[in-house]
Amino acid sequence: MLILFVLFADFFVFSILVGVITALALMEFYQMAMPAEPYTERWLAIAAGTLILLLIAFTAPALQVAGMTFLVLLFALFYLFSYRDLQTVVVRLALVFCGFFYVPLLLGHLTLLRSLPLGREWIFAVLLLVMAGDSAAYFTGIRFGRRKLYPAISPNKSIEGALGGLAGSVLGIFVAKLTFFGELQVFDCLLLGVGVGSLAQLGDLFESMLKRSFGVKDSGKLIPGHGGLLDRLDSLLFAFAPVYYYALWFFHY
Repeated sequence: MLILFVLFADFFVFSILVGVITALALMEFYQMAMPAEPYTERWLAIAAGTLILLLIAFTAPALQVAGMTFLVLLFALFYLFSYRDLQTVVVRLALVFCGFFYVPLLLGHLTLLRSLPLGREWIFAVLLLVMAGDSAAYFTGIRFGRRKLYPAISPNKSIEGALGGLAGSVLGIFVAKLTFFGELQVFDCLLLGVGVGSLAQLGDLFESMLKRSFGVKDSGKLIPGHGGLLDRLDSLLFAFAPVYYYALWFFHY
């Protein structure tokens, strides 16, 4: 579905789709982070986070900053005058802001990437890089995994699997160069493969840390047999932003 939207949807429709994905991902995040929070407060946070995504997609940078500043002030005042427990109110407010930074701010870079010249190519390159890295890490870890990478956060991941994942990411971006993205140079492929491949793996570990902290196995049940939407997006959330700025600075868009 995402591939079809990347290929055929114009920027407006594509950004609305990303807005829907943002709302669903925020729903999962706040369900994990604040399961006891009243539905009204969670839905307000989801609506505000989705608005941040739309601001990133459709407004100029000055309006983006203004809108996000307004939302931060709004929620700060909301919790100031509506708290029920003074011992937990700051934690709850911090979790709301964490959701804003983790989902719409990072995922908003997907819409920014789509807006660039060759935006479709950049998005497909990121998808190929991350998926190739995930697959290579999984199979390398099963076959050669011996040393634990970060057992406190993800006991099944190994150093060997992580190195195999980096090799897979480099291979994935070279496939992108050879098939549909000839503008990439060898240096770009090596730097993006290793750099973004590493960040994608760290994104996976970060979401694992969140889930362990919140005491859940999966972020949700939206995708039967595969967990929640955040479980599918975790690596990509850490990949879109650095690739956008790389494209912006090194390709002079």
